Amino acid sequence: MTYCVGLRLNRGLVFMSDTRTNAGVDNFSMTRKMFTWQAPGDRMITIMTAGNLATTQSLISLLEERSKSAADRDPSIMREPTMFQVARLVGATLQEVIAYSSPLGDTSGQHFRATVIVGGQIAGGVPTVFMVYPEGNFVEVTEETPFFQIGETKYGKPILVRAYDAEMTFEDTVKLLLVSFDSTVKSNLSVGLPFDIVCYEKDTFEIHKRARVEADDPVYHQISSGWGNALREAFVSLPTYKL
Repeated sequence: MTYCVGLRLNRGLVFMSDTRTNAGVDNFSMTRKMFTWQAPGDRMITIMTAGNLATTQSLISLLEERSKSAADRDPSIMREPTMFQVARLVGATLQEVIAYSSPLGDTSGQHFRATVIVGGQIAGGVPTVFMVYPEGNFVEVTEETPFFQIGETKYGKPILVRAYDAEMTFEDTVKLLLVSFDSTVKSNLSVGLPFDIVCYEKDTFEIHKRARVEADDPVYHQISSGWGNALREAFVSLPTYKL
């Protein structure tokens, strides 16, 4: 399992993913789930993956191979004209990988399923985020739905829904995401540190900030304990419900 969030602000985009993968309670390991591509002045693309590890690794390997091979080799996310076309390409590639892996050619086979968040900006367009499903179809963020989650989403979603504001700074957004991830880590063993973070400022076509939050990060621990303490204090201050 995993937990990843792609979020759109008025000032740009923020992406965050954990790095834990597991094949049972006694077989945890760490693997990167966030991948970025940049072309100065033209595009910045970030992809995060959740699901069958063999499927997601094959997906990223194919996208990498096709973006770095000879110029006449298509399709490539580095040559698509819009983020919509990038999302279509990622969906088609995901379908291709699942169909190849399934002995029956089932493009939505349960054993090989994966879900992808793809976001970024291409010159001439606006920053945006898509969620791509195993079947290859996808949806885009809107003003009403400004972020997507994949993986173990239920523990961290209430925090994002309550506190998200499109005018937030990158720093406050990362703080919000750390609280969301901390809640998930404390509720599910299949999500864990380190966390990878990418902040993208619109119209720059390059990563604004990149960070990895390690298990011993002092700021993360301050946020974790501060959030818990604040929640307890708020609970105590609430009026008593008389039965």
